[in-house]
Amino acid sequence: MSSAPGSNGCDVAIVGGGLAGGLIALALATRCPQLHLRVIEEGARAGGNHRWSWFASDLNAAGTKLVAPLRKAEWQAGYEVDFPRFRRVLDTRYRSLASHDFAAHLAAALPAGTLVTGKRAEAVAADGVMLPGGERLPAGAVIDCRGFRPTRHLRGGWQVFLGRHLRVDRPHGLTRPTIMDARVDQTDGYRFVYVLPLAADELFIEDTYYQDSPVLDRALLSARLDAYAAAHGWTGTMLAEETGVLPVITGGDFAAWQAESRVPGVARAGAGAGFVHPLTSYTLPFAVETALAVADAFAQTPGLTGTALADLLERRGREHWQAMGFYRLLGTMLFGAADPAERYRVFERFYTLKPSLVERFYAGRSTWTDKARVLSGRPPVPVAAAVRALAGNRPRLYLGAQQQRDSA
Repeated sequence: MSSAPGSNGCDVAIVGGGLAGGLIALALATRCPQLHLRVIEEGARAGGNHRWSWFASDLNAAGTKLVAPLRKAEWQAGYEVDFPRFRRVLDTRYRSLASHDFAAHLAAALPAGTLVTGKRAEAVAADGVMLPGGERLPAGAVIDCRGFRPTRHLRGGWQVFLGRHLRVDRPHGLTRPTIMDARVDQTDGYRFVYVLPLAADELFIEDTYYQDSPVLDRALLSARLDAYAAAHGWTGTMLAEETGVLPVITGGDFAAWQAESRVPGVARAGAGAGFVHPLTSYTLPFAVETALAVADAFAQTPGLTGTALADLLERRGREHWQAMGFYRLLGTMLFGAADPAERYRVFERFYTLKPSLVERFYAGRSTWTDKARVLSGRPPVPVAAAVRALAGNRPRLYLGAQQQRDSA
């Protein structure tokens, strides 16, 4: 390493203490305990205000081992989906991690002094991080794990949501998650409600939209969540609330996007480096894979330079982009070929397929046979509209948070 560990420096500086940065820190602390780490997080605590969910089948044995110590909700009896024409239960085990539990685990598992919260990285460079007030943290390698930033180089739509953690007045009786309840009114895009039974008297309910704009009208979504809870007889106390505006990537110039955010010698990971499922916006499986890859690289190459790590993660980013092409195509058809009120039919048809195909889809590991099966048969969107969608261009993803509107 170019910077010896000590009070004024570290071997690896990780900028961003969210899911990607936190998992890299955990993997490095486990696999390479000799490394001196720092995790720089702008917020008051690591993790932010999020909930990350995944299917057990998304992770291999090494990935499952990495997240095993985390306190999380687990459902062994599968999950269900509800559409206007049918309800289906799939037996894939499901998991969900709250950011406060993630933050607590990071604080307990990482060596004292590793987490640096409440400080914003003003700038990153190959040999360190600039902090407020002119303070500089020297580092042998720097990994930028800050989130997705709006860009003119990528195209697509948006997934907008508002979620609530409720303690209900009486047991709700639910035994498994509902990943999609699309029986709700379809407004301005594909809409569904997501329900997790966290305890006998606790629920997480989220109202989610696949829509053309990144506008989040908090008051409107809040009223719709109130109505959904009332329709199911759920009354009680709200323990927490979160909102999100995530990109649904359908295309663009990935090389130009990488070049736009590149700082020579600085590695990038997480959603800000493209490690997401472009259609579902799931990140945890890819964050786990990246964390393990980073730990393997340091374990296999003592003295690994930041430049070598940056090259490794850029290459992995390009490979991931290429591997996700099928899902970007489906996203293009979802947004461009279906009337907003009819977009649910795409998912409704998808969930009639084999559970193993569904599992591979969410994990981003669809086979050629899977892809052919998804695209075969009677299409859920007009063929002519699908052709026009594939021939056209989706809007650029450069508005982002600038158009997010909180009317609360």
